Amino acid sequence: MIGLNTDASVKRQNKSTERPVNSEDKRALLLSALYFVSAVVLFDEETPYDLIKKLQPDVLVKGADYKPEEIVGYDIVKGRGGEVVTIPLVEGFSTTGIIEKLKK
Repeated sequence: MIGLNTDASVKRQNKSTERPVNSEDKRALLLSALYFVSAVVLFDEETPYDLIKKLQPDVLVKGADYKPEEIVGYDIVKGRGGEVVTIPLVEGFSTTGIIEKLKK
């Protein structure tokens, strides 16, 4: 299961009219097409903390630009004996990069 920011949540956090580049519907559709994704849940809050608290996942995954203990929900998942995993970012694939290319 994947928690996904709503468009409104993204706009509030980034304070930019350029984001999100793709709508929540398009992002959810793409994620749901991955064979290992069982569901996509939209959240409108600033962070997914309440969603994590409700779902009680065994594994929490975030990009490696965060230290595990800095990830929202770390306390919940680790407190239950779960795992918090960071995954490497893919160079050349970022929203900022896409926006910069579109401006050219």
